[in-house]
Amino acid sequence: MSVTVRPFGFTKRGEEVKAYTITDAAGASCTLLDYGATVQALCVPNKNGGLTDVVLGFESVAEYEDTDFFLGATIGRFANRVGGARFELHGKEYRLADNDGGNCLHGGRRGFDRYVWQAETVDEYAVRFSRLSPDGEENFPGNLELSVTFRMLSGKTGLSITYEAVSDADTIVNLTNHSYFDLSGCGRAMEQTLCIHADRYLELGAGVVPSGTVAEVAGTPFDFRREKPVGRDIGADFEQLRLGGGYDHNFCLGGMDAASLASAETGIRMAVCTDMPGVQLYSGNFLKDTRGKGGAEFHKRGAVCLETQLWPDAMNHWGFPSPVLHKGEKLTSTTVYSFTVE
Repeated sequence: MSVTVRPFGFTKRGEEVKAYTITDAAGASCTLLDYGATVQALCVPNKNGGLTDVVLGFESVAEYEDTDFFLGATIGRFANRVGGARFELHGKEYRLADNDGGNCLHGGRRGFDRYVWQAETVDEYAVRFSRLSPDGEENFPGNLELSVTFRMLSGKTGLSITYEAVSDADTIVNLTNHSYFDLSGCGRAMEQTLCIHADRYLELGAGVVPSGTVAEVAGTPFDFRREKPVGRDIGADFEQLRLGGGYDHNFCLGGMDAASLASAETGIRMAVCTDMPGVQLYSGNFLKDTRGKGGAEFHKRGAVCLETQLWPDAMNHWGFPSPVLHKGEKLTSTTVYSFTVE
C-alpha cells in the first residue's frame, strides 16, 4: 500500500487542490480530491486481468465547479432533499436555500462538495479530510466539526468511508458520498444487475420529496430483492417512476448488507455494506452529455448512484429515523464498497 500526492489545480477562488492516490499491492487504486472530499477515480481488477475505473470523474477542478452532478463528492450538511427548504428544531423554524424547485438539495447553494477540505495521510491505507462547518452555514445551526476517512481495504479490493462529526449545538446532519458507478466502464449502466436488500422504499410526492408513505417493493418495479438489470423496469407505467424521472428513491434497509451491483462485461461485482438505515438508488436521470476523465462520455442513465444515508426529509416526517445530532454527541458511520471478480 502507498499514498501519493500531486497537484490537481486551483479553484476559481484561488485555492490549491490536491489529488491523493492510495494504491494497494494488487495495483487497485483510489484517487481522492481535497475539493469536496471527492472520489475522483476508483480502479479495480476486472475479469480480463486489467483494471477498470468504476466511477465517473473529471480531470480538472473547473469541470467540478462548472457542473452540478456532485460526481464522487461528500454531501452535507444534509444530503438529499429537505422539503419546502425548511425544518423545525426545538420549535424554531430554519429556512434553507431553495436550490431544487422549492426544496433544499444536498446542503444548499454551497454544500460540502464546494469546499476545499483539510487533508492528512493517516497511514499507507487511508486519507482523512476534515473541515469546520460554522454555525449558520447555509442556515444550519451549530458549529459542526467533521471528518471523512477513505481507506483502501487490506487483503481484498475495496474502499471504506467513515464519517465522524460533532456539533456544539443541536443540529441536523445527513452525510453521504455521491459516486456514480459504471462497473462496465463504457456507459451501459442500465445493463448492470442490481440487488437491494430492502422490502420497503419511500414513495415520492411532488418535487421528488418523500410523501411520508413507506411502501412495499413487492409487485412493483422497485423490487430488487432478486438481482435484475437496473433498467429492466425503468420504463414501466408506474407513477413513482414518472415522479422521479426514473429511480431516485430511498430504500429502507433492514441490515448492514445494503446492495450489490454487477457487470457481466467486466466481471466486476460491487457489494455495499453500511450502518445507515437507507440507500438512495439514483439512476443518473439528470446526467447530461458531458466528457469526463480520459475522454469518457457521460450521458443520461450512464451510471448508477447507491448513496447510503439517513432517510431524506426525515425531520419533516414523524416516524422516520431522526437526523438530529445533539450537542456534544459524536456521529460515526461507515460504508464499505467491496469488489470481487466473477
